[in-house]
Formats: sequence, structure tokens, C-alpha cells
Amino acid sequence: MMCRVRVLLLAALSMVMGAVMSSAPAFAVIGGSKSTYGPWAVRMFVDGKPECTGTAVTSQWIISASHCFFEQGQPIADKRISFRVGNLDMRKGTTVRPVPGTRVGSAHADMMLVKVPPMKVRAARLATTGVRPGQVVRQYGWGATCTGDENTCQSAVLKQSDLRVVRPDDPRCEGYTVPGGSDFCMEKMSGIPAGGDSGGPVMSIAPQGGETLLGVFDGSDRQEVAEAGEVSQQLAWIRSVTRQ
Repeated sequence: MMCRVRVLLLAALSMVMGAVMSSAPAFAVIGGSKSTYGPWAVRMFVDGKPECTGTAVTSQWIISASHCFFEQGQPIADKRISFRVGNLDMRKGTTVRPVPGTRVGSAHADMMLVKVPPMKVRAARLATTGVRPGQVVRQYGWGATCTGDENTCQSAVLKQSDLRVVRPDDPRCEGYTVPGGSDFCMEKMSGIPAGGDSGGPVMSIAPQGGETLLGVFDGSDRQEVAEAGEVSQQLAWIRSVTRQ
């Protein structure tokens, strides 16, 4: 179901964003392909049910989308949240839970940092420069592989899709991103993220271990375009929180 629930959520969070894309509470990869690499990718669960995707940015901090941590505008209790790390199959790996009271949301983007006990995973490198129009990027997630009832087709294994960054004022991005906003806009190439992928990594394409985290996926139209919060714009905030 496509709706603008995130507009209301971000308003409740007092988040300043250039624009917000229509989205359901969580997102996924329609099309694309099975991933063979993604050590920093994290699957988020609420009450044991798959909800969103995230990225390990240090051995103790995960970044995801802020809207993944709210239901009907109310915060989801830490005790209901868990993360599966260290495996491309969400049914395997290690389960970690938030350190109570450590969540920190960005004031300017749909991003949330969550502290967890130490993880034995490779943390993602953070981009220090912004994306550029025409750049091909790769998005990862365990989300829906179909349209319709996305809860019925969540992927058990990590998937990926390639997208191309387009100008924020591209007509297809109208109402989604704007020049100078916190998000960048992408067009579909091999697939499109949807329900279950929210908060997941948008990475540069490079040899394994050389890629950088460019964005935190936070919305798509399920057909042609998607958006992600730009990590380079939030770099100072990310570093200030994760060094605590």
C-alpha cells in the first residue's frame, strides 16, 4: 500500500528534509539478484518478524531508517527489536539487541543510529563525498520480491539491485527529492527496492572491501525511482554519535 505515512512520521520527529517519497513503513528488492557479499548488512526484526534492513558502521553501531523504529508515530520499544548479523541468510547469523536507551536519530534525515553489543562483522566504510548524477550505485536488502502484499514475499537471503543516481530536480523525482535536500534520487537499472529494505545500504560499486556507504535507503515508488539519505551530509553526526 503506497501512502505518505513517512511525511507524518518525520514531522512528528521534527526532522527537516528536502522532500519525502511515498512509502510504506518498510521496504524491499523487486528484481535485482542474489547477493554474494555484504558483511556489513544487517536484518532488523520487530517482535521476531522481519521489518527493515540496516548497516553496521562500527563494531557496535548500526544505522537504519528512523521510520523503521516507529509504529503509528509512536516509538517501538527496544525490547521488541533485534538484529541478525554476520550472514547473508537472515535465518542464520548472530542475533544482537539494542543497548537500551542508545538510539539517536538525525535531526536532518531519515536515519537512526542504534548501539548494540560488539559484533564480529566488517563495518562499512563511510562516504566522505556526495554522489553525482550518472553514478551507478548498488542497494542491498532482504525485503519484498513482489508487489501487492509484501509481507508474503520477504527474501530470506540478501538481494541487491543496481540503480543510477539522477538529478534531484529530475521530473520523475518531483515530490521526492529537491536540490539541497537530505536525500538523493535514483532510477531503476536491475531492480527497485521496496518493503523490507528501508534503512538498508546504498553502496558504491568497487572491489569487495573497497565499497563505501553512500546512502541509507528510505523510499521508492516500487516501479522506477527510489531515494536514499546521503551519508556524506550526515557524516559529522554519525561520527559524533559512534565515538561516544
